[in-house]
Amino acid sequence: MKVVVAHNRYREAQPSGENTIVDLEIAQLTAAGVEVLPFLRSSDEIPALPATAKALLPISPIWAPQAQRDLGRLLAEHRPDVVHLHNPYPLISPWVVRTAHRHGVPVVQTVHNYRQVCSSGVYFRDGRICTDCRGRAFGLPAVVHRCYRGSRAQSALMATTLAVHRPTWRSVDRYIALTSAIADHLRDYGIPADRITVKPNAVPDPGPPAPLGDGFLFFGRLSPEKGLDLLLDAWRRHPDGDLGPLRIAGDGELRPLAERAAAERTDVKYLGPLDRAGVAAALRDTAVVLAVPTWHDVLPTVVIEALAAGRPVLGTALGGIPYLLGVDDPTRAAGWAVRPEPDELAVALPVARAGAPGLAAAARARYERTFHPDVVTKQLLATYEATRRP
Repeated sequence: MKVVVAHNRYREAQPSGENTIVDLEIAQLTAAGVEVLPFLRSSDEIPALPATAKALLPISPIWAPQAQRDLGRLLAEHRPDVVHLHNPYPLISPWVVRTAHRHGVPVVQTVHNYRQVCSSGVYFRDGRICTDCRGRAFGLPAVVHRCYRGSRAQSALMATTLAVHRPTWRSVDRYIALTSAIADHLRDYGIPADRITVKPNAVPDPGPPAPLGDGFLFFGRLSPEKGLDLLLDAWRRHPDGDLGPLRIAGDGELRPLAERAAAERTDVKYLGPLDRAGVAAALRDTAVVLAVPTWHDVLPTVVIEALAAGRPVLGTALGGIPYLLGVDDPTRAAGWAVRPEPDELAVALPVARAGAPGLAAAARARYERTFHPDVVTKQLLATYEATRRP
């Protein structure tokens, strides 16, 4: 089988779980014997583009002519079975769906965010969940609030792109929804249920879990929507030392918040940004991983990494977290999901600490059953087989 994997990589200065997942998926497909034809662009290329290409950048989200020519040549030469699209913005454009169809190649798209509807892609604005553009033919609120890159002009362009490409998105042959919540989002957008497959991401198997450590770990991008301020508000409702250590790892605009908390309390430790080995060590040291976003986070990879390490997760009941933890089946749940309220999270913290030993095996079992690369790659191959044309 031949598959074109199309993805516009996010800037390396902006750590992207989506970039990582695409790289891992390409490696997993290649290992499974698929001939992968990468069709990759990177936003890091933009400063080095020639003047003529830069002049076309404002329209590239709607129609990126060079990308269409390049993809057309790739399709004509290799005649792949499927084009698998991830992020098209800004250098690829959703127009690649039309280009693929013109060459008789079906398209699968993995939906990593809410950008069929939301110009910023996150349903989050000014510190709160926002769905003001849902159900509108044109996302005027995104323009008014400068939702895309803080610019009214760029927000108008993205809102126009979403309006222009509504028929494009509805022509995609098969959608991969990373969670049941994304499947609901797509159905609300008008995609028939029989064209949606729920298939999560996978992370590599780190091997048998180490014995549980102690306390809690929060790691990832330190940005407002990830809920660090919510967590620290809840944490301060307990006396210093009562819950064991809270380790915070990562970097971002809320780094001063983490550093201040570590200076104020003996039970809070800020580890700074960690490489993969550092994350693995922090996971070994902890008993419970925290994933407490205040937005509808689609599929936080930190949760899957925690489950792979046999660490249960305390999360907020938003976005994909309930699905990731399997909380709809209490007999097999791999953690706890609570409303994003400081009082509720404060109550849940000691419950999670006490219950971690009883859920460690369930966490690892959920990873093996649902998020292991062998399981997920088989699902992906089955999706391709169901989509490819005779």
